Amino acid sequence: MIQIIRLKGKDKQLYRLLAPMVMDPEVIRANNNYPFKTGEEYVWFIALRDKEVVGFIPVEQKSRKKAVINNYYIKAEEAGREEILSQLLPAITKEFGPENWLLNSVTLMQDKEIFEKFEFISMDKKWTRYVKMYR
Repeated sequence: MIQIIRLKGKDKQLYRLLAPMVMDPEVIRANNNYPFKTGEEYVWFIALRDKEVVGFIPVEQKSRKKAVINNYYIKAEEAGREEILSQLLPAITKEFGPENWLLNSVTLMQDKEIFEKFEFISMDKKWTRYVKMYR
């Protein structure tokens, strides 16, 4: 069973949970060698299975009405990705709902269809590995 926890961007528990993962060379390579970052303006949604981190999505609050999902990581192959994202995305959209927030996402191409199931819509902006979406 997957458990979702929500942590602020500077919470000490966030560092304890994610440091082994985000400092792993394989995870960094999967993130195009781009480091994961955080700050006071971030809220992190972390998926745990049997107390092990299996994925996370940081949401950066850009303003009082705009938030961005970017630089997330899911530790699973194709079949398991949907299960993990299907737990993380509802937790995020519950907090950053369309009535109060414009929620943008820089989404991995492989996850586009999963995000669409949670009412994210593709924008015209596409890169090689990513597509910009909003909700």
